[in-house]
Amino acid sequence: MNLRNKLFTAFLGLIIIPLFVLGLFTFFITYNSIEKKYSQQAEYSLKAISYSLLNVFKEMEYVTDNGIATSVFAMALNAKDPYSQNLITDSEQLNLNERQRSFRNLLYNHPAISYAFLYHFSQEKPPIPIFSKENFRTLPYKEFKNSPLYEEVVELNGIPKWLAPHEFPELTGADPVFTQIRLIKDVSTLRKLGILVVQIKKWEFEEIFRNLTIPNNIQNTSFMVVNNDGLILFDPQNSMDGQNISQYMKRNVEFQRGYQSFKAKFNGKENIVSVYHLKDYDWNLVSITDWHSLSQEVTSFAKWFFVIMGICLVTAIVFNRLFMNRITGTIAVIVRFMRRVEDGDLNARVEEKGEDELLLLSQGFNNLMNRINNLFGQIKKEQRQKTEAEMRVLQAQIKPHFLFNTLESINVLAIQNEGRKVSEMVYRLASILRISIQDREEITLEEEIKHLQSYLEIQKFRFEDVFEYEIDVPKDLLNSRILKLTLQPLVENSIQHGFEGISYTGWIRISAWKELGNVMIRVEDNGLGMTSEQLSTFEYMIPEDDVSRQATMQNLKVNQERRGLGLRSVADRIRIQYGDYYGLFICSSRPGGTVIQCVIPNYDRGEEQNDEGIIGG
Repeated sequence: MNLRNKLFTAFLGLIIIPLFVLGLFTFFITYNSIEKKYSQQAEYSLKAISYSLLNVFKEMEYVTDNGIATSVFAMALNAKDPYSQNLITDSEQLNLNERQRSFRNLLYNHPAISYAFLYHFSQEKPPIPIFSKENFRTLPYKEFKNSPLYEEVVELNGIPKWLAPHEFPELTGADPVFTQIRLIKDVSTLRKLGILVVQIKKWEFEEIFRNLTIPNNIQNTSFMVVNNDGLILFDPQNSMDGQNISQYMKRNVEFQRGYQSFKAKFNGKENIVSVYHLKDYDWNLVSITDWHSLSQEVTSFAKWFFVIMGICLVTAIVFNRLFMNRITGTIAVIVRFMRRVEDGDLNARVEEKGEDELLLLSQGFNNLMNRINNLFGQIKKEQRQKTEAEMRVLQAQIKPHFLFNTLESINVLAIQNEGRKVSEMVYRLASILRISIQDREEITLEEEIKHLQSYLEIQKFRFEDVFEYEIDVPKDLLNSRILKLTLQPLVENSIQHGFEGISYTGWIRISAWKELGNVMIRVEDNGLGMTSEQLSTFEYMIPEDDVSRQATMQNLKVNQERRGLGLRSVADRIRIQYGDYYGLFICSSRPGGTVIQCVIPNYDRGEEQNDEGIIGG
């Protein structure tokens, strides 16, 4: 991933995405807390409504309690009771009439009262009207007595029993009224006289719901009174009266004491349904609040949030394209030029433009490359001088070594008065020196072979009948280039150390061939061979940075006098001249002889030197 994409990803990952996640987290927390908070507010509201409803009921109970306390209902029932043993006197009748007028005045002060009448326990008597109502047919006492409601009222023993609309239409009629039913007893004797029925209109209930104000958009909140069976008893909007609430909800509601609130679909829309059970009554206050009206502010906030996030994302993209592209583009150019430098192009330079830190970065890169070029030039010059010095030192090591051995042989022949052999050896030595003193470091393989033959002939004079030699070099390789004095030290190693003290005739074979673009020259003998300790002294290609192996070689401390000096010199010369891919490979066993293989690049006179090979040393 390039720098531009990394910066854009970092901007998204560290700014945009955390803001987006934070916004979503806040949205869902707020969204989920709405239901809880509204549920608490709805509970307070329903409790306030229930308090107002209960006050209406208590006020009506107070009215009927007044009638019972003043014996208005008892005297009305006794006055018309033919079976009563205590007939009232005229004065009592006047007192009764006065009380009845007072009670009627009390009823008139409550315009919500729709109708009031008394049932006498005598089945022959019709209901006694206290407050008349047109077009209302009272349920006969006989039918009322056969209903379960009668037994419940009698068991309450004077405690009022309230009926909501649609609960007992046979008694209350089709009008949406609330009905109070209670047992009437004689105050002095507590004898059961009859049953009072008082109906009140729903005006005051509608006024309660109309004047009550609760938060969270009351216009989207509807209330209703529902009994424990789910029957809607009272709907202020008069749209669902007398229907079951299960018709509008897919979820079954279990009405229980206390308060409950939940989210559910009502009439096909998502709503918050809150239910509060009225104390001492089998009724429940239910509020239905449209969820959309509650969450519209949060939804609006979410929409604006996503719009802002979108704007931020677009801004980030524009920022990345316009501003970051310039920064990352310049850095990418510098990186591309650095890769060119890695590939060996030290002349790569970046165009210097701009007026900010990017210009300084470009100038710094160019200045650094200029310094590197200068240092490389200086290093190359020093390395070339060092290489030339090393070559001169190695060449100086070879010449004295060879001259010492040759002159020693000539001296021996002179002492033996072998004039012809001395002359031949001097001629061969002159031929060798003629090649050695040339300024050219490289000669043809043909010249090197002639030099080697002169050397071998000199050695044959010295060690007559000690060894034989064979040279097998193809003609097509004679023009190949080779460092002078490369093969002579290899053959010298075989003669001086391989044939020392042997009881058989030794032989040396020099062969050459081409392989994979290189010239392979092999020098093999059947001499004494070398031990593993002696072979270890010829590890001439140990890298300079391999400290551990260099230390190991230093600790060997094997005193081999001159043994291996020529081999190591040849190997070092080849390595310096052609590179670490070329050199000598030695294989030897004791007894068994030694094989030395020389690997050099193959190029003829006039061709450029091949600095790379494929065989490692």
